Amino acid sequence: MNLDQLARAIYHTAHITGEFKLRSGVIADQYFDKYLFEAKPEILQSIAEHVASLLPEKYDFLAGLEMGGIPVATALSLHTKTNVLFVRKEAKQYGTCKLAEGGNVAGKELVIIEDVVTSGGAIMDAVTKLRAQGALISKVICVIDRQAGGRENLEKMGLEFTPLFTKSQLETAL
Repeated sequence: MNLDQLARAIYHTAHITGEFKLRSGVIADQYFDKYLFEAKPEILQSIAEHVASLLPEKYDFLAGLEMGGIPVATALSLHTKTNVLFVRKEAKQYGTCKLAEGGNVAGKELVIIEDVVTSGGAIMDAVTKLRAQGALISKVICVIDRQAGGRENLEKMGLEFTPLFTKSQLETAL
């Protein structure tokens, strides 16, 4: 799928209307249900192919955020043959008690992978916790930027933010 075809596929598969409370607390009348596009192998594979071109030249791990970033990061890992971490919202209180599963983050350069970004709150929380464990993080890649302040919030933390698509791009891809 080329980028235009992918934008149309994501929009037609995942764009829904109604009343939705976002993580940020904002009520939206439109929503991109990421699980609808992440559940379609042909769309997820195409996302991985296109996101691969956005990756920096050097990094140690892809870091998929719970829960929506994990399928994207996993598909990207399979496409690029790069190791992936699965980042929890909170460290487990049992077993290994890890925040990030799949490897040690101390001194490692991580690329944060997320599905949809609104305010960037979940990413900011994860980056703060991962940096406290010694992770080096400068790059965030997402599939959809809802254009609701996430870019600005992430850039304030010194993060380079690169979406595959903005909400506006998806809306005009029809």
